Amino acid sequence: MESTFETKQERAVLVGLNADCFTKAQTATDETLEELEALLETAGGFCTAKVLQNRHTPDSHSFIGEGKAQEVRMLIEATESTMAVFDNELSPGHIRALEEILGVTVLDRSALILDIFAQRAKTREGRLQVELAQYKYLLPRLSGMGKSLSRQGGGIGTRGPGETKLESDRRHIRERISRLEHELEQVRQVRGVQRERRMKNSVPVVAIVGYTNAGKSTLLNQLTNAGIPANNRLFDTLDTTSRQLTVSDNLDVILSDTVGFIAKLPHHLVDAFRATLEELEYADLLLHVIDAADPNRQEHISVVDSLIAKLAKPGTKVLQCYNKAELVSPEDIPIGEDVVKMSAKLGVGMDKLLQAIENALDQGRHHIVVCLPYAMGGMVDTLHSGAQVLNVDYTGEGILVETIVDPILYGRLKDYITEER
Repeated sequence: MESTFETKQERAVLVGLNADCFTKAQTATDETLEELEALLETAGGFCTAKVLQNRHTPDSHSFIGEGKAQEVRMLIEATESTMAVFDNELSPGHIRALEEILGVTVLDRSALILDIFAQRAKTREGRLQVELAQYKYLLPRLSGMGKSLSRQGGGIGTRGPGETKLESDRRHIRERISRLEHELEQVRQVRGVQRERRMKNSVPVVAIVGYTNAGKSTLLNQLTNAGIPANNRLFDTLDTTSRQLTVSDNLDVILSDTVGFIAKLPHHLVDAFRATLEELEYADLLLHVIDAADPNRQEHISVVDSLIAKLAKPGTKVLQCYNKAELVSPEDIPIGEDVVKMSAKLGVGMDKLLQAIENALDQGRHHIVVCLPYAMGGMVDTLHSGAQVLNVDYTGEGILVETIVDPILYGRLKDYITEER
């Protein structure tokens, strides 16, 4: 689907509703409007004004109330704005009513995030995921989206659907969703094969997670020279990048970058990006990159922690990596066994991070040399599939194998160990 912001820079008034009946995730605040402005800039737009309305409940017709909607309309005209972007999720009816009152295109936060995703996705998998998320967003909104839908390209054309075409559009979209889900399942199976190969080679997987724009891609570049564009903008990485990293002489890992998390991330986006985010489910270790200088740091840590709880396997160890540490006082960063202070941009703290990765993954692992009788030749295959084999040498005394093993294999090989390192 075409991006809303590609042809020209849109001028937008940002609007948020803080209602007493809303949950924290539903409501708008000064902070979430600031984040919405950053999202708008990331999409290529320009914020002309911000409006935060306080009400007990949303207005059934105009969401923010008729009087406030007229104020926003005058603001749009005075600033020559071309659209209004709402920080809350809007119903189809609210979108239609607001577009009639305001006289411009109305988007909500989810639609803006989807627009950014559409611009950022580069790989086939990323594009499939974006398209799936867009269709899931559009399906329940067809009857309510006039100007907004006419701005969309892709499967249902660039027109507004028109009431008589709604059912055929719905059927078309449901069929397309089904096809996209099937294609993504195939992508997931390919990932599964690759993952099984890595597990056979006993290469641990370390996934980098964090709030969007915390510095995850910068860290991956610093550690692996991956050459990923690392810009100061939200959602810069959508396509998972994996690189091999030599942590020490005894440890190689696969390091994976993931899409940045964000507050109020729409559920259908989490679902659509599960093929990317499922790396978390199979990770042996998570590096939670935290922007140490972020004024909303604690809130953003909570957002990431809650998504980790949903997506990672229970008990997965997490290292908290306080990035951009040079921008804050040392006492502003907590001290702990699983805490690393660093600056990915400056390359500061990388040695400590590598040491922490090795310590986290090395618990219970043994670096040994065994001398196996030739009658136990099958054990070499077992080690290749279930351990990290560093060297094999066939000698007169037997098969010398230098390997890193877990406690179970260590117990089986105890009688044949000639050296423990």
